[in-house]
Amino acid sequence: MTQELHIVGGGMAGSEAAWQAANMGVRVVIHEMRPKVETFAHQTGNLGEMVCSNSFRSDDDEQNAVGLLHWEMMQAGGLIMRTAHAHRLPAGGALAVDREAFAEAVTAALHAHPNVRISYDEVTDLPDQGTWIFATGPLTSPDLGAAIQQETGTDRLAFFDAIAPIVYADSIDMSTAWLQSRYDKGETEEEQKAYINCPMTKDQYEAFIDALLAADKTEFHEGETAGYFDGCLPIEVMAERGRETLRHGPMKPVGLTNPHAPDVKPWAVVQLRRDNALGTLYNIVGFQTKMKYGAQTAVFKMIPGLQDAGFARLGGIHRNTFLNSPTLLDAQMRLRSKPNIRFAGQVTGVEGYVESAAMGLLAGRMAAAELTGAPLPEVPQDTAHGALIHHITGGAEAKTFQPMNVNFGLFRPVDGLKGGRRGRKDRYKAYTDRAKAAWSDWLAQQRLDGAAAE
Repeated sequence: MTQELHIVGGGMAGSEAAWQAANMGVRVVIHEMRPKVETFAHQTGNLGEMVCSNSFRSDDDEQNAVGLLHWEMMQAGGLIMRTAHAHRLPAGGALAVDREAFAEAVTAALHAHPNVRISYDEVTDLPDQGTWIFATGPLTSPDLGAAIQQETGTDRLAFFDAIAPIVYADSIDMSTAWLQSRYDKGETEEEQKAYINCPMTKDQYEAFIDALLAADKTEFHEGETAGYFDGCLPIEVMAERGRETLRHGPMKPVGLTNPHAPDVKPWAVVQLRRDNALGTLYNIVGFQTKMKYGAQTAVFKMIPGLQDAGFARLGGIHRNTFLNSPTLLDAQMRLRSKPNIRFAGQVTGVEGYVESAAMGLLAGRMAAAELTGAPLPEVPQDTAHGALIHHITGGAEAKTFQPMNVNFGLFRPVDGLKGGRRGRKDRYKAYTDRAKAAWSDWLAQQRLDGAAAE
């Protein structure tokens, strides 16, 4: 076989696509513009670098759609999930990782693969020849973005991802803060104490909201609009929606008991999650922000326990672009106007590290199957992967298409199960049981087809 698969972008989706295709015997070239061409959010030239959070969210594969996606990727030999589990940090019921060690391991694995070559160059157009996957993610370069816009004839739809700040652990006042996961989740003591909690009284909360609303914010460039994705709202935007919004969101005080004052119920709680294996860095959970740097330090030091905080990284904001995939992509994730090109990852309109990697997994397998002449069986819609790809390639309403996390609302109902909150546990277990069976059958069929071809 002489044809190569070219993958543009070495993030979650591109790395996973390369791994899957290479393991199917296809020669792969990853085109990654970093570190020659830098972005606002990236710090290194590593593949699989995490720029927003260090969490892959819930690892519960029986009651959570994200956890189910984790399980499916592991069953498919996914590089991202395998590496995440190898470098996981205590995070209660979530899968959080040491982001530096994680990216270094992803990079090393792809460099070592005999079917993978990495080219550090910028691709700025959509080629007419060859087989390509574009997985450039939220920070697609301006030149490539313009080429995509020209080809699709569709305006890029933009929202803004905001980056949460990271605090040095030894600068947190633990005589005020305490270690505890919400509802003591986790099987070990380390998991049950995976978060640092900073309590607020009502007066402290009100003063914090006032400061948040008054703080200097990053201005948008001319022609840009703040079409935020609700799963990654800057905290000041949440505060603008109502003074109680944060207290019922990332600062909710439920499931926590302050050991310094066990009889006093905090009015609000700020949580910090461990960000590296050494436990020297913690990120402020849900505190994505577009405040200017000077304002951030002043406002965040109002949080009890963070009055002397040292910041390893302050928050920031960057633009994200995504396709109107229901109108532009076919069921194989190919661009309808240029079928030699597939898109994968966040640029397709999925949101989150896990979802991006999952779409890379499918795109890599689909492209490799096409190159080897062994068409891939249709992805079962009742799996987490199937629910996502069905949504972005036709299941969503094109006129109102917005980025989407995986969730059970994308799954087809299971007959005979009750709706509503009371039946939720049984319903979610039925979804995951059905998905696991369908995904296992799908993978088994590919193994059979591969054995027959040999």
